[in-house]
Amino acid sequence: MGRQWLHAKRAIVNLKKGQTVGKMVKEITVAAKLGGGDPEGNARLHAAIEKAKKASVTRDAIERAIAKGTGVGGDKTHLDHVIFEGYAPHKVPVIVECMTDNHQRITPEIRFLFKAGILGTAGSNKFLFDHVGLVEAWHAADAGLDAEAVAIEAGANDFEPLSHAQNDDIPEGVAGVRFSTDLKAVHAVSVWLKQHGWHVVTSEIGYLAKSFPELDDTARGAVGEFLQALEDHDDVQRVWAAVK
Repeated sequence: MGRQWLHAKRAIVNLKKGQTVGKMVKEITVAAKLGGGDPEGNARLHAAIEKAKKASVTRDAIERAIAKGTGVGGDKTHLDHVIFEGYAPHKVPVIVECMTDNHQRITPEIRFLFKAGILGTAGSNKFLFDHVGLVEAWHAADAGLDAEAVAIEAGANDFEPLSHAQNDDIPEGVAGVRFSTDLKAVHAVSVWLKQHGWHVVTSEIGYLAKSFPELDDTARGAVGEFLQALEDHDDVQRVWAAVK
């Protein structure tokens, strides 16, 4: 077979990269649609743009995405926010957030991906999650940084340490933290953190599981494969699951 396997591997890597860039551009569009086109007044948009720049997304692509989101561009495609609820293998609760321009297409496709679990009905498992604001950030400080004090001063409700392994936008060797907030406090917390030397990498509304099923390594692998299949769908923006 010569080096055909290598070409195939490169093709897969390039496809994954294209999907990632496409989702970043869509995230910018969604953020601009929800909170306006000014990054300084829209923490989610600011974080999305910074991620896109790190991934070498062009300035033109970023500006087109913002224009599309704010409705001033030539592209009038309408994106709808659709949420699916269900269960991964081993009854792990999952919430899937999608942004799509085709309701009729997305529903059967997500149902097909859920064939390994049980697709829930509307509201079937949201009670297993807290709907909160989420701000993920890092600070180039030593290990003695008091994250609890920071959370209190920033106006967050809770916090937990965040490592590079959990979010690769967090550099190794720095203090990474995920702050949870009231739904309307996301922007204010993000602004406070940036004003006090923190680098905000995520600022959004999301879902945090209230409890986590016990999984062995085999079960964890099956759940991971299922969640990755969901993540790989072009219209899927976020997958929230009760798994650590």
